[in-house]
Parts: sequence; C-alpha cells; structure tokens
Amino acid sequence: MEIRKIYDRDFRINAVKLALESNRFKVAKELGIATTNIYRWQAELKKYGPDSFCGGGHFRNPEQKRFSELKRTLKQKLKDTELEIEIFKSASKYIPQGKPMIFHFIENNLDTYPLWKMCKVLGIREFTYYRWRDKILSPRQCQTILLEEEISSIFYEYKERYGNIKISAELQSRGFKLSPAQVTFYMRKLGFISKFGRRRIIKSGSLFIPHNPCVFPNVLNRQFKVEEPSQVWVSGITSIEIATGLLFLTIIMDLFDTKIIGLSLSDGLTIKETSIPAWEMAVHNRKTKKGLIFHSDRSPQYANKMFTRKLNSYQDIRRSMSRQGNHLDNAIPKTFFTSLKSEIVDLNMLLTKKQIEEKIFEYIQNQQ
Repeated sequence: MEIRKIYDRDFRINAVKLALESNRFKVAKELGIATTNIYRWQAELKKYGPDSFCGGGHFRNPEQKRFSELKRTLKQKLKDTELEIEIFKSASKYIPQGKPMIFHFIENNLDTYPLWKMCKVLGIREFTYYRWRDKILSPRQCQTILLEEEISSIFYEYKERYGNIKISAELQSRGFKLSPAQVTFYMRKLGFISKFGRRRIIKSGSLFIPHNPCVFPNVLNRQFKVEEPSQVWVSGITSIEIATGLLFLTIIMDLFDTKIIGLSLSDGLTIKETSIPAWEMAVHNRKTKKGLIFHSDRSPQYANKMFTRKLNSYQDIRRSMSRQGNHLDNAIPKTFFTSLKSEIVDLNMLLTKKQIEEKIFEYIQNQQ
C-alpha cells in the first residue's frame, strides 16, 4: 500500500506560485506531485488567503475549532452509547435473575467490556462487584461453612442414615461441640433428612418448623382455576418404591394447562436434588412473569433459605404454602401423583430405577 505524502504549508504556496508563473503541468512533473493537487491548492489559497493550508489540528477561526471539538465529542458519545446498548443487550437475560447472575455476567465479560462501563450500565457499584468476587467472609460465616461441610460429610459418610443425635455425637468426637437441636437447625437448612425419617415426612406432607421465616401464608387459597400461563405454579414431592429402595419425584405444574414444566427424580431428599433442579427445569421450559404465584406444601425442601433465595432472585414471584395439616390446599399435585402411581407401579414386582424413569417420562408425555 502506497504511503500518502504530506506537504507542508511553504511547499504548497511555492508550488502555487511556480504554477502561476509557468505551466502547472510542467511544475507538477518537476515537483513529483499530481496536477489535481495544484488545482486544489490554488482554489484554497484564493478562497482563504493567509489562512490557507492550516494542517491537522489547526483552525482558520475559533468557530471552526469549536465545531471540530463538538464533532469529536459527539462521535465519542455516540461510540459510548452504542457500547452501552451492546452491554445491555448482552446482559438482558441475566438482569431479571438478580444480582448473582449479573455478577457472573460481569465476570465472564471482563475481556470484552470495561468493568466500569458494565457496572454503570447494569447499576452495580464496582466495590459491590469486587466484594462478591473476593467473597469476603466474616469469622462467623467461616465457622458456619465449616460446620455445614462437617455435617454434610458425616451425613453422606454414613449413607444418609444418621439423624441429629448421632451426627451430634460424631461431631463431638471430631472436636465440635454442637447439640442435637443445633444439628437439627443445620440439617433443615441443608435439606438433610435421614432415610429412617423420610417415609414419615412424605406421608405427613410437611415438617413444620416453628417461627420459620421461610414458611409463607396460603395465598392461593385453593383457587386452582387460572386464565393465563405462568399465573400459578404448584409443586409437590412423592416417594416411589423401587427394587433398591426409594426414589423421590418432585414436580412443578402450571395450573393453566396442567402441564409438568419441571421435575426431578432423585435418590435423596436434599434441596439440591428436589426443589432446586425442578425449579431450574421449569424456568427453562416456561418464562416467569410478574405476579406468578408459586404454591407448595411446607416440607423442608421448600421452606428453607436456599430455595427462598433462589426464588427471590426472580422478580415479583409470590410464595404460597398449604396450611399445616390441610392437604387439600395442594390437592392438584397429590391427584397427579395418585394417577401416576396407578399407571406405573407394578403390583407384582418392584421395578428398577431406569424402568421407573422410562414409565414416568412416558406417562407425562402422554398426559401433555
């Protein structure tokens, strides 16, 4: 690519003078420039006189300077606005999901956009982002995490058979002084229930925790007829006996068309095996909207901080729970489970986990 030549002011004035004194074509050839340059320089000298040939960064008058600065400023603002729109479009699907997902978006796009610009567009203070990234924990939070890890380790080490009393004793042997009542608190928070207590809890429908801030009033109040999608979602959990033990089926149903939009089939009853994966599948299959009522019973899989935080990360979702001992408050999932079991359970023999999975998915597909 040929490099563009730059001619200073004196050179241009001399070239114009020589062209006026003799033949411009001859002058252009001798100076090694295009004839059109001489024509253009002559016209500029005639028009602007002494103010001709200012060069880059120089202006003939203050007004021209102001115009150039305004033009440069507007170009920069336009560029900034286009970048902000691009950031907002890229982050639009994360914004309704709350700050944690916005933080993850920022973390994943640091190589694409400036941090300060993303924080400005998304309404996040840089300090808040850094605090989330560095996960600054207080000593009390560190102690809580350590206890939760120890309780989780014991619970799974003993094949989910230990309850609060045995876990408390095991913690004592490991150097942790925690009463059975305190262990119960952590087990409920983590969604842990020993295998010996599961049948009783499933049959009773709920395990009421006094003064539990994650228990909500019965907003739905048995109003099971709705007119729009994503107006009311109901959820429930049931146990299914198989050859090797028990499986636990969690469903989320949209009352508008009674379609199962989320489900989880698990070996355990922890929050991460039941309500959380069912919810994630539901929001993937169907969009939430403002005013959505999520109704369930009061079992620990729903009445806990982890699941409550999950739902709170979505905008304007109203929680609703059955009243204690009122199974008809959540009658729709129970009716579904009764119909399902009548179709898939073989009275003559217990099926394997794989066979049950196939029958459940086939039944749900035929019902939709």
